[in-house]
Amino acid sequence: MNPFSSGTRLRSDQEHDERKRQHPPVYYPYFLNFLYDRYLKLLYLLLQCRDMIRAIRSCKTAAEERAVVRKECAAIRAAISENDQDYRHRNLAKLMFIHMLGYPTHFGQMECLKLIASSGFPEKRIGYLGLMLLLDERQEVLMLVTNSLKQDLNHSNQYIIGLALCALGNICSAEMARDLAPEVERLLQFRDPNIRKKAALCSIRIIKKVPDLAENFINPAASLLREKHHGVLITGVQLCTDLCKVSSEALEYFREKCTEGLVKTLKDMANSPYAPEYDIAGITDPFLHIRLLKLLRILGQGDADASDCMNDILAQVATKIESNKNAGNAILYECVGTIMSIEDNGGLRVLAINILGRFLSNRDNNIRYVALNMLMKAITVDAQAVQRHRATILECVKDSDASIRKKALDLVYLLVNESNVKPLTKELIEYLEASEQEFKGVLTAKICSLVEKFSPEKIWYIDQMLKVLSEAGNFVKDEVWHALIVVISNASDLHGYSVRALYRAFQTSTEQETLVRVAVWCIGEYGDMLVNNVGMLDIEEPITVTEYDAVDALEVSIKRHNADLTTKAMALIALLKLSSRFPSCSERIKDIILQNKRSFVLELQQRSIEFNCILQKHQNIRMPVLDEATFSGRRAGSLPTSVSTSTGTARNLPNGIAKPAAAPVADLLDLSSDDAPALSSFGGDFLQDLLGVDLSPASAPPGTSQPPKAGTDVLLDLLSIGTSPPAQSSSSASNILSSIQDDKASLANLNGLASLTSLSPNATSASPAPVMDLLDGFGPSPQKKEENGPAYPSLVAYESSTLRMTFNISKQPGNPETTLIQAIFTNLSPNAAVPKFLQLHLDPASSNTLPASGNGSITQSMKVTNSQHGKKSLVMRIRIAYKINNKDVLEEGQVSNFPRDL
Repeated sequence: MNPFSSGTRLRSDQEHDERKRQHPPVYYPYFLNFLYDRYLKLLYLLLQCRDMIRAIRSCKTAAEERAVVRKECAAIRAAISENDQDYRHRNLAKLMFIHMLGYPTHFGQMECLKLIASSGFPEKRIGYLGLMLLLDERQEVLMLVTNSLKQDLNHSNQYIIGLALCALGNICSAEMARDLAPEVERLLQFRDPNIRKKAALCSIRIIKKVPDLAENFINPAASLLREKHHGVLITGVQLCTDLCKVSSEALEYFREKCTEGLVKTLKDMANSPYAPEYDIAGITDPFLHIRLLKLLRILGQGDADASDCMNDILAQVATKIESNKNAGNAILYECVGTIMSIEDNGGLRVLAINILGRFLSNRDNNIRYVALNMLMKAITVDAQAVQRHRATILECVKDSDASIRKKALDLVYLLVNESNVKPLTKELIEYLEASEQEFKGVLTAKICSLVEKFSPEKIWYIDQMLKVLSEAGNFVKDEVWHALIVVISNASDLHGYSVRALYRAFQTSTEQETLVRVAVWCIGEYGDMLVNNVGMLDIEEPITVTEYDAVDALEVSIKRHNADLTTKAMALIALLKLSSRFPSCSERIKDIILQNKRSFVLELQQRSIEFNCILQKHQNIRMPVLDEATFSGRRAGSLPTSVSTSTGTARNLPNGIAKPAAAPVADLLDLSSDDAPALSSFGGDFLQDLLGVDLSPASAPPGTSQPPKAGTDVLLDLLSIGTSPPAQSSSSASNILSSIQDDKASLANLNGLASLTSLSPNATSASPAPVMDLLDGFGPSPQKKEENGPAYPSLVAYESSTLRMTFNISKQPGNPETTLIQAIFTNLSPNAAVPKFLQLHLDPASSNTLPASGNGSITQSMKVTNSQHGKKSLVMRIRIAYKINNKDVLEEGQVSNFPRDL
């Protein structure tokens, strides 16, 4: 009869094991026992359902397979309902195979429990196998199996005990762990080594589920460390390792009682003769080597006595184990990790790092990767020893494997310091030229960070950044080239050198967008130095650049087909700045700017129109110096994002000279003449708007008492209409409305209202406020103030808890259309608006600060001309902004109760 036919009874596991003892093989390595056992189980399962497997394999389509599975499941359900005990184990074997195919098999879960409760070993074996496969710890059905497991753990048959331990170690829940922990603890002292091994593995699962039970396993686990059987010893070492992780009490116990024993065990293994049962590649049991080293690492960490006890054996393992086999490399890697984790021993650490250096020269990518990974941890312990392998690490940056390249680059970044930044940066930049496109982004970011962090001098920083921009400018982030502009702006002796170097690079690398932006900015700022070869250094070669060449470069940057909006806008600004420095090219510059007047891009169109108006009225345009310290602090997150309002001394550089506060129109671009004062602080971040650079402007020079300007109306601040800040007062009402400041007060017609600005306290009353249109510039000045006519009764125009405004009204003799109004403020100053049919002229305010509690007042004269006199009466809208206790306050009101004959 065919032994594999359906009617043949298969040999039981007891019979098989008895036959195995009678006819033992030459040797079976213990670590193959697990695989051998699983192979027999799988073979047993396949033999039970071979007919169904044959039918499923013969299916041509998925539909046929589903039909076969449905037919088998129906037959199994029928057998379950009939309580067929003879074929229960075979039906469960079929269910397990169906489950592995991905079909639902929940209806067979109770069959597992019935087979586990049976008395025969084959039935229990298939039942436990189904239990581990079809159920998990979240199933409520497991509550029913706890009693069966407890009985099997106390069974007289060691094989049934092994089945129960294996199942408990795979699906144990917290409740089951608490119920069955005493039985598992007892089995750690069982006579059979296989049971002790399985009990140790099951104990690991229990203490992970319920850490409170760890103290019950400390003494039994310590006894396992004295085992001679390697299978029991390796599981005991793993159990002790997990106990140390969950219990500090266990850690102290093993550190005090077991360290010497573990060291002796490791020494015996390292010096043991050839043992065929445990030998792998000429090394005795590398798995046990590794487990012992991991446990010693935990015991030696933070304890000098334990570390001293294991120093000798670690040195012996590190020098004796050969690294030409993978098993030896695995042991050396763990040995290095242990040396790096225990307490300080300089000689051992140098030896360990040298081992990692040898790993870097290995052909195997996996070995090199783990060596780099370990070196990154070792650099925090002994950076000097890692530095000796710098050349090998740099070679790994050029490796063909992407993972090794990135890991090596991270390690190089950690290796760089002030003493080696130049050679390492040179190597990285040279590799940047030949690196792959997908790697350039990461490499560029690292190089820029290193150059900025460890730069010894500004000229070296500029040179290296220029090389990076030339090779991979499209991968450079915005904050990097922003920082480069700040450094160049603050290096007054390198302005000429920088603009010439950037001009040379621009001629050969116009495809690098970031390089073009920096070059455009420098040409716009220092174009005169480029043309006149100002500030030539000894290391430079002479270069001949005319004014037309500089303008050509900016025109090319605008007309490039791949230029983005930011670059074109920066080029327009640069042309605007060069218009006053290159008089011979002014008409050409104007033509280039006007070419964008009809651009479909609104930003370029607006800039073109506004810059054309500026060119018609102003001839000297310079940007203020950029505050390097503020920019660096803001990048590091230590400063707020608002513009700095420091009133400290500004840097005196040839370009961007800081000037005292005043309010020329369009001070956004510093359009005043050289001898006119410039704005000391701005209400908005103008350079960020123009260049995308988050910077602070220069502060006021020494000797000025002007404090920073408080931010008020955004539009007024953007156009610098009313900019001189008031002096602070010691009273609660410390600042007047920031728009009542300038000695050139303006009247700007916007949305039907005239936004008013007052005169500076230092201005004279003879200086009338000119009327300005936002786009067309200054209009004709209004007439000077004349003698007042008959007075009208005083009128309270506005009153609040912190401010009262009173109007004294009078008429001019012989001119009934004109009304003279004298405003008296008690505590703060106004900002008024009037309808279009009214024209308003302000005389200087008598002061810009008021004492508290109404102890004083400010007077300011206004002249209102009503073009609809007799038809419409006077009406005025008032907006009042002021500071009290350094807090900005904004209030609005309307005056409509003027006499009708005004």
